[in-house]
Amino acid sequence: MSDIKADLSPTHLSRSVLTRRRLIAGAAGLGTAVWLFGPSAFAAADENAAQKVADHFSSVKTMTGEFVQFGPRGEQTAGKFFIERPGKLRFNYEAPSPMRVISDGRNVVIGNVKLKTWDIYPLSKTPLSLLLSDKIDLGHQMVRDVKQEADLTTIVLGDKSIFGDSTITLMFDPKTYDLRQWTITDAQAKDTSVMIFNVQNGLAFDPKVFEVPYEDVRNRGVNKD
Repeated sequence: MSDIKADLSPTHLSRSVLTRRRLIAGAAGLGTAVWLFGPSAFAAADENAAQKVADHFSSVKTMTGEFVQFGPRGEQTAGKFFIERPGKLRFNYEAPSPMRVISDGRNVVIGNVKLKTWDIYPLSKTPLSLLLSDKIDLGHQMVRDVKQEADLTTIVLGDKSIFGDSTITLMFDPKTYDLRQWTITDAQAKDTSVMIFNVQNGLAFDPKVFEVPYEDVRNRGVNKD
């Protein structure tokens, strides 16, 4: 899923870009350690604190804001995102990019609206299902690691039986519990990271925001299940 245009959010973009190298490097290193050594024996206190962060995050049912995405080859794109629990997400990329990413709760589609080509994946088979779930239960075996720092709480999630070696790393502000970034690491250890900012919570969205154009997908799409 490294092609999915999605990843976290400081309030000021300049600060986001300055801290981006440390955040991404930390996520990549953490992911490598997880693959080599398996789930870490993180402290129960860390797990309890992280569960509070996860509970706060999953209690936010709708989010919208702006994002900057950093791809595995260093490419950078930006746009606007929408999230509605459970399972719904949309990324609109700024011109000239023609890309869209939409999840309607059942499937995730990645499309080029100019060429009208689409790839489709079952949401349940992607790490995004963890990000978009109604509740993130850190007592489950999906937790690969928890790391607490003064300015960042990092939680690595994965379910090997469903996603293989893919993981999703969530990074939160430890004081406000606000999500700053997420990084999806694929089986080839390639990271796609998304920083979010100017976030608004609790807005109502038109259902059409999360509509998947299944007719276009059938006509020009490729099923990835």
